[in-house]
Amino acid sequence: MRLNDPNQNHLLAALLETEFNRLSPHLEPIMMRLGDVLYESGGQLQYVYFPTSAIVSLHYVLENGSSSEMAGVGNEGVLGVSLFMGGNTTPSRAVVQTGGHGYRLKSHILMEEFNRAGSVMRLLLRYTQALLTQMAQTAVCNRHHTVEQQLCRWLLLTLDRLPTSELTMTQELIANMLGVRREGVTVAAGRLQDYGYISCRRGHITVLDRKGLEADVCECYGVVKKEFARLLSDVKQRPGKS
Repeated sequence: MRLNDPNQNHLLAALLETEFNRLSPHLEPIMMRLGDVLYESGGQLQYVYFPTSAIVSLHYVLENGSSSEMAGVGNEGVLGVSLFMGGNTTPSRAVVQTGGHGYRLKSHILMEEFNRAGSVMRLLLRYTQALLTQMAQTAVCNRHHTVEQQLCRWLLLTLDRLPTSELTMTQELIANMLGVRREGVTVAAGRLQDYGYISCRRGHITVLDRKGLEADVCECYGVVKKEFARLLSDVKQRPGKS
């Protein structure tokens, strides 16, 4: 597999050969750099994005400029579900959380495939259901669970999308993602470091004990992971992918 291969994105890898062959000539490889804004709230969706090694964070931005993450999109999904759910704008801002690679596709090309009402439509709708579950669970988690539990959830969901246990991310950015004060993240990260679960240095977090995080995390991580597992089962059942 090439360093940046469309089949590194689970949705693209799940397409039937005929569907993939129709879309692949139009897939444009792109770099997604940390901090890049792919969509602004209310903006027109000219492209949809399929991350391969990048992770994109969906934020809701308040009138005073503050924001918090509603969901993340990595190699399991697609950015731009509002397009095929009946609208051509998105209520959220999409910001690259972890730099890497991905592919973009002009919106009208995806809609042509979606409107065939075949397996692409069914796959995208199943993914959208999983994404909505993630959004709902994030809202519940932010309301009812501790910052330490939220941080564990965020770290584990990020790890699931990366081939490494090292995250390039400042505590200030994590605080913005979770919609909490930076001091709260500093305290929570300090506890996880004291437990031996993570190691923190400026701008980097290394996970040392994933099982420890899984023991400490709230139920929200498991709910989201289980829902996405239904999507990933399609990929596992498709032969010829590595």
